[in-house]
Amino acid sequence: MTKYQAGGPRRRYEITLLAVAVAAAGLNLRTAITSLPPLFPDLQTRLHLSSATLSLLAATPVICFGVVSAFAAWLNRRYGEEMILLVALILLTAGLLLRGVAPGVMLFPGTALAASAIAVLNVLLSSMAKRRWPERAGLLLGIYLTMLSAGAILSSLLSVPLYRSSDSVRLALGVWAAPAALAVLLWLPQLRYRTAGPAPAADGAAPAPARAGVKVYRYALAWQVTAFMGLQSLLYYAALSWLPTIFQDRGDSAVTAGNLLALMGVGNLATSLIVPMLAHRRPGQRGLVVPSLIGTAAGLAGSLWAPLGSAPFWVLVLGVSQGSCLGLAIFFTLARAPDAGVAASLSAFAQSVGYLVASAGPLVVGLLHSATGSWNLPLVLLLVLCAAELATGLLAGRPLQLPSVTPPPAPEARTTTPVSGTG
Repeated sequence: MTKYQAGGPRRRYEITLLAVAVAAAGLNLRTAITSLPPLFPDLQTRLHLSSATLSLLAATPVICFGVVSAFAAWLNRRYGEEMILLVALILLTAGLLLRGVAPGVMLFPGTALAASAIAVLNVLLSSMAKRRWPERAGLLLGIYLTMLSAGAILSSLLSVPLYRSSDSVRLALGVWAAPAALAVLLWLPQLRYRTAGPAPAADGAAPAPARAGVKVYRYALAWQVTAFMGLQSLLYYAALSWLPTIFQDRGDSAVTAGNLLALMGVGNLATSLIVPMLAHRRPGQRGLVVPSLIGTAAGLAGSLWAPLGSAPFWVLVLGVSQGSCLGLAIFFTLARAPDAGVAASLSAFAQSVGYLVASAGPLVVGLLHSATGSWNLPLVLLLVLCAAELATGLLAGRPLQLPSVTPPPAPEARTTTPVSGTG
């Protein structure tokens, strides 16, 4: 691995390249997903999809996140973050191209491939931030989440106009391969800093044996972080998948519904940079959890039950609050880990289990609506889950850490106890 110099122009140049590469990758972490919901009614008609098939399509990315995230930490230990992240960006580009070229056949496979690549990026970008720039990991995480929100805004805002102006599903879906391909090119310089296999000893001696990842599932804190991640994701993807349809059912046009989804992304953008930086400055984050969940519940309720004319306000509240929850969920995987190795294991565990839980959100909400013909029962369920997320967030936000896989921390460092213990 090439080491950073302690300071000076070289250090600033390397950090700039890293920030640009992370920003480019972050821009592509939601475009494959948020470009779909505004087009659901058109896709249903154009591709002859049933309501159940549409619900499954909405759930597909989150299912892929849950399944593939479990392997990200192992891939990291074997090949190194920078190399795996480059491969993930290449696969993301390929998935977006496939579903754009042949949407009738490749809509599901292309979406699954793109979402699987995003799952790896979700896990390893945060652990790489802790390893490559630990003193400013919150800022680097904020950059990545800010660009994630920007990508979500662009794809939500442009999907319907692209489709309507071109009358082409291929263009509306395939255009998002272009920024993914650019991210591949911008990521290439990061291969200089790749790590894999045994780490060299600090004194120049023979490399130490590679360590397996810590078994984070043995600790209550890991499950609390995972529960917060899962519930946050469930609420986000349920809203992302069905809010455009809800607003169209209430009388808005497809373009207006897409614009409202983009406005939710603007709300995400407002907090995605600020919240990780605020969280980084304090040992515990429970003071940030409470307003985030209150705002999420209020935004969901207002989007369905408040007068339609006030929808922009409630969608913005929802976006701001969900952006805060996402920032906290990702930050917890860093803050509750003592080093980058544990961060990768905790991030992989939290996102794998969490996204498998979250995959039920779009599917259950869609099926409940189909069964009842109303959005009231699905929304009540989501409000109950907001309360559950608040409870888990208060636990995950405590100033505790998991044990390290590296030499033991100083005696005053605080760790949690296994699930089988009293922690």
